[in-house]
Parts: sequence; C-alpha cells; structure tokens
Amino acid sequence: MITGSRLPAAAAARALGGFVLLAVPAVVALTLLAHDLRASFDGVLLFVIVVVGSVGYVVARRQPANPIGWLLLTASTLFALYTVGVLYTVLDYQRRGGRLPLGRLALAVEPSWSFGVVLLGLAVALFPNGTIDSRRWRVAAVVYVAAGVWFTALWSLSQAALHIGRNFEVDGVGNYLGTERGFSSTIAGAGWAATPLIVVLFAAFVVRQWAVWRHAAGERREQLTWLMCGGAVSILSIVVIVNTNVSSHWRIVTDIVGLGLTAIPLAIGIGILKYRLYDIDRLISRTLSYAIVTGLLVALFVGIVVLATDVLPFSSPVAVAASTLAAAAVFNPLRVRVQRLVDRRFNRARYDAEATAAAFGIRLRDAVDPDTIRAELLGAVTRSFQPTHTSVWLATRRAP
Repeated sequence: MITGSRLPAAAAARALGGFVLLAVPAVVALTLLAHDLRASFDGVLLFVIVVVGSVGYVVARRQPANPIGWLLLTASTLFALYTVGVLYTVLDYQRRGGRLPLGRLALAVEPSWSFGVVLLGLAVALFPNGTIDSRRWRVAAVVYVAAGVWFTALWSLSQAALHIGRNFEVDGVGNYLGTERGFSSTIAGAGWAATPLIVVLFAAFVVRQWAVWRHAAGERREQLTWLMCGGAVSILSIVVIVNTNVSSHWRIVTDIVGLGLTAIPLAIGIGILKYRLYDIDRLISRTLSYAIVTGLLVALFVGIVVLATDVLPFSSPVAVAASTLAAAAVFNPLRVRVQRLVDRRFNRARYDAEATAAAFGIRLRDAVDPDTIRAELLGAVTRSFQPTHTSVWLATRRAP
C-alpha cells in the first residue's frame, strides 16, 4: 500500500517515466520522417534513454528518499528531450526549409543533454546513500550544479537567438553550420566558459570516490570499484562525443562511444545486483521488463508505419497516428504479461511468494480442521519469507 507521503513520489516517477516512454515512438516517427538515422546516433540514443530511464524509474519508485533514482530519471528525460529536439531540427531545416512551427524551440532544447550529463555526475557524488557528509564537497556539488545550469541555459539562449534566415542550415545531427555572431556568439562563449569547471568537478567526484575506495573494505569497496569504472568510461565518452559529433566522418566512432553514457547507471545497477545496495531483484526485473516492452512497442510502431505507408495507401500522418494509438492500447496488457514472464525467470523470490500465497488461498477454501489450517499457514509463511521461527496463536472463545 502506498502511503500519503509516497503517493506524490510515485506520481512524479510515473510522469517522468511516461514522458520517456512517449519519447520513444516520437523519436522513431521523427527519424522516419527525416529519413536520416544520424540525428539519433543510429539508435544509440534510444538505448541510452531506455537504460538510464529504466534504472532511474525503478530506484525512484522503490527508494523515493534517495535522490539517485530521481537524478537518473531526470537525466533520461533530458536525453529524450534533446533527441526529439535534434530530430525535429533536422526535419525542419533540412527537409522543410524552416517552415515547420516551433523550429526555434527545437533549437533551444538541443543543449538539454548537457544538463543530463551533469546530473549523472551528481549521482556519482551522492553514491551510494544519496548524501555527502563533507561540507566542502557539498559546496563543490552546489557549484557543479550551478555551472551546469549556467552552461545549459546560456547555450540554449544562444541557440534561440540565432539569426534564422533563408540560408539557415544544419548538419545531419542538428548542428548549426553557419558562424554565430553578435549576441548569440557572446552568450554561447559565456556559457562554454563553464565547461572546464564542470569537467574538472565531474572528474573530482570520481577521484573522491576513489579516495574512499582506498580505505573501504568488503562490500563498500566492491560497490565503489564498479562505480569508478563506470564514471571513468562515461567521462571519456563525453569528451570523445563532444569532439567527434561535429563531423559525419566520425559517425561510427560517435555511435560506439555513445554507448559509454550508460556506464554510470549500469555501474550503479551492477553494484546493486551483486551487493544488494537496493532491492535488486525488483530493480533488475523491472528494468528488463520495461526494456523488452519498449522494444516490442517500437517494433509494433515501425511495423504499422511501414505497412500503412509502403503497402497500404495511407499517408504518413495517418500511419503515425494509427501506430501511436495501437502502441498505447497494447502497452498495459503487454507490460503485465512480460512482467510475469520476467519475474518467473529473474525475480523468483517475489514470484514464488505470490504463487505460494495463491495456492494457500485455494487450499484454504476446502479446509475445515483448525490443525490443518494452522499447518498450511505455517507452511505458506515458511516458504514465502523463510523466517528463523514461526508460531501461530489461536484465541479460544470462552463459553458464556
């Protein structure tokens, strides 16, 4: 049962998770309309969005007081917003000559990915319990977030302030091909000036965890080992992507390196899986089930669009609308069925407990002997919870 204090958290997690889920078919539809996979890094961004969002959603639902889950879920939301913005920008300024509405807004939301990366760094700083004990490191975390906000906000403002004329062009990944001048150039320079501070503090958080790792032992040491490896891979990926995303010649390199953005959430997940930092059985089963459901929905969406446009005489907007309605209609039944299958395989404790309780309820319908009922109850409790000791006390009614 969800208490009053957990209800807003659950609603917020569903809202953010729902946005990420809706972004997946939107990305697929915009990719089909733009006829170019480069803007979504050949599907790599969808993989990043699903992995980060799935881990963040489950942790936020199960541990609402720990900010790590919310950071991952928000980062996934920002990555999804960036992907939609880039694809819309390519569709508008490469395919439609800048005639689509909200083109400038799409340009302005492109830098949202940068703050998503900032949140991943903050998750590293807060690992594993969501707090920072040292006052100096808390100040560093505040400065880090402020620098991230500064960079993202000014970069977004510079994009929105670009002079959009008849010759405005973007490349295959949504980057403006012209030369920024005037106000836009000044604002962009002021924003990018914060990037060294962001990179240094991100790396410092990893180094701090390394210092803690040196003096840690047992379970905590192993947790931090995974986290440091994930942080190092993600930092390297960010640096490479920033330098290779400006040219299509580095397309394959950018795609492969982009997978490294999932290293931090995956490192957190591995730490949870091996050392039970959180409720890992439920986390892994939920992550896997939502990844499977997302893949099936994407396949259904693309299949209907291709069938309607290439085989049947329907226009693209009609096909996209029909695919969206079909995906929405089958989502919940598909999720329930996939979750049951995944729980049978990867979350045996929960599945066995539910099966035991259901079987006990069936046997209880035909039982009339108190001793039999007591024995069945003790057996069901023992199989479900495996306690060290169980006993049943039955109150006897005194005769009047």
